[in-house]
Amino acid sequence: MEKLNVTAVSYLNTKPLLYGLLNSPIANDIRLELNVPSVCAQKLRDGEADLALVPVAIIPEIDRPRIVSDYCIGTVGAVKTVCLYSNCPIEEAKAIYLDHHSRTSVALTKLLLRDYWKTAPKLVPAQEGYIKQIGGRVAGLVIGDRTIGLEKQFRYTYDLGEVWMKHTGLPFVFAAWVSNRPIPGRFQEAFNEAMRQGVAQIPQLMYLLPSPDPAFDLEAYFTRYISYELDEAKRQAMELFLEKMEHLRVKRLGKL
Repeated sequence: MEKLNVTAVSYLNTKPLLYGLLNSPIANDIRLELNVPSVCAQKLRDGEADLALVPVAIIPEIDRPRIVSDYCIGTVGAVKTVCLYSNCPIEEAKAIYLDHHSRTSVALTKLLLRDYWKTAPKLVPAQEGYIKQIGGRVAGLVIGDRTIGLEKQFRYTYDLGEVWMKHTGLPFVFAAWVSNRPIPGRFQEAFNEAMRQGVAQIPQLMYLLPSPDPAFDLEAYFTRYISYELDEAKRQAMELFLEKMEHLRVKRLGKL
């Protein structure tokens, strides 16, 4: 079999999945790259990757997308590392910086602002260093490893996984394994087994990964905040999220 080009998110939450993949027999069947979510999405969309762990918001942009694994980056309630930070209640924010690393988190923020908080602050595409600009009536969306310890710096922290569950009663899927071409069934089975093994070996992985912050509970993050199984409830949540995204897009086009 020709080697598959695989790209995956480089954040801490993917380490169990990558650990399983790199310690599996199919490690020799892939060429693996690690990137921020937006770059993973671009590579899959442009055909530079055959299989990628991508923000679910870009799935509608992929030509004939295929979800190829029963594992994902999801959460059932609070996720810990996708949050809005502010020094004022979010309903009072005049502007919000949007982290440029992930389309899913940006889209989720827009949906929750509209449907849950029912507010419409100015949304500002963020540039590097924007976290230092959060303050006063300006909030900011931050995702990934950069969130670790930020709750100590701001008066208000809004965990988007937690807010989504309050709003819908459902879990949430931030990223899924998606291909843009048919993947052999035998490879898919071995890939799924690698994901399963990686999640099962989180206790052993803990000995290899230092905590990024003395106050950050790595084991709790992997086992309580991140939920890796792409079960039926998460598939339902993903479908609802994509439907809401499409409704928001159509509504925006209708105003043009």
